[in-house]
Amino acid sequence: MKKTNNSQAALLGLQHLLAMYSGAVAVPLLIGTALNFNTQQMTYLVSIDIFMCGLATFLQLMRNRYFGIGLPVVLGCAIQAVEPLKMIGKQFTIQTMYGAIIVAGIFVWLISGQFSKVKRLFPPVVTGTLITVIGLTLIPIAVQNIGGGTATTSDFGALKNIGVGFLTVILILAIQVFARGFLSSIAVLLGLIIGSVIAAFFGMVSLDPIKEAAWFHVPQPFYFGVPHFEWSSSLTMIIIALVSMVESTGVYFALGDILNKKITEQDLKQGYRAEGLAVILGGIFNTFPYTTFSQNVGLLELSGIKTKRPIYWSAGLLMLLGLLPKAGALATMIPTPVLGGAMLVMFAMISVQGIRILAHVDFSDQRNVLVVAISVGLGLGVSVYPSIFQDLPKTLQLFLGNGIVVASLSSVILNLVFKGKQATTENETKETGDILEKIED
Repeated sequence: MKKTNNSQAALLGLQHLLAMYSGAVAVPLLIGTALNFNTQQMTYLVSIDIFMCGLATFLQLMRNRYFGIGLPVVLGCAIQAVEPLKMIGKQFTIQTMYGAIIVAGIFVWLISGQFSKVKRLFPPVVTGTLITVIGLTLIPIAVQNIGGGTATTSDFGALKNIGVGFLTVILILAIQVFARGFLSSIAVLLGLIIGSVIAAFFGMVSLDPIKEAAWFHVPQPFYFGVPHFEWSSSLTMIIIALVSMVESTGVYFALGDILNKKITEQDLKQGYRAEGLAVILGGIFNTFPYTTFSQNVGLLELSGIKTKRPIYWSAGLLMLLGLLPKAGALATMIPTPVLGGAMLVMFAMISVQGIRILAHVDFSDQRNVLVVAISVGLGLGVSVYPSIFQDLPKTLQLFLGNGIVVASLSSVILNLVFKGKQATTENETKETGDILEKIED
């Protein structure tokens, strides 16, 4: 494992920050726009959301006896919460929306112990499938960003977008392959910077976000008023929280695989608790639910730096940017196609990590073949066409419209059906350890 000094760790932390920044600010922008927030409200929403991303990440990093998984993981807004929160905000009030978030956070904290027992349901054939699907379902988002971000706009797929996006991919690959030492570890960061500079010559970089941003913001509890609690809204957000927990489980196992660390029930429990606490704070400070960001997993694999120190820097920088909106606006200057190019490399690395696990699964056993084939097919299919379940009740749509969750349910259920009690025996646990050792070697 590569070692870093403080200055190098800071650069790596900045790299992690830029990798997740657009996903983090997308949630407040989408919800604030849908609920007709004014400029002042939107400024608060985005700035404090970034601050809370940093705080939520700290909660996971600082492992203690009560919460925190203690792995190099970055937390950000759960994108799957956007539509339900928009619905609650429009149908009820903003205060109801934040009351539901607080209830969901309390729920996650309370069930973390029981939910952590799902570990026994995740042998290598399941974890390998899930990690592969996580990466594959994210790749279309990267390609869409390379095209310009929104497929319905007139300049989507414009030559300058595609050119800058794929040039960023080439830059990252070239730096990763030909650079030596620390420079290869920050290939994504250098690709983002150089790609943005080149994009500026094509008029793709705007300074307006910096001009319009405020100088300083302070987190303020209940900024939008005292929360209201309504049962159907709370139930909706609890379902979203469960979806996030399933998704986070896959990310935890992916991190464990990269770090050659066995993820225990206690690890899962403390990881879920940290997320629950982050969600509660999100409701109190009027931001959003927070969950583990899978895009940063690929960055760990790519950089080869797998310690927590860069993530501490990333968390600290996020909190600083949240307090200084003008500084935070710098990260929004990165053109979407440039960001898409970096995402393509990172998301593909996640898929490769899953494939490496599957490479050591016994595929002479036809049952393993079926588990992987059906689960990958369902996960990718639902990701492309989540509307296939539009005639089902809304509650089921929230679950089944997420390809990662569908792949998780499919792989776990099929593995249990085909192998029965054998799927959770000590042999499976030993197999997991053997596979991690082979991959590390």
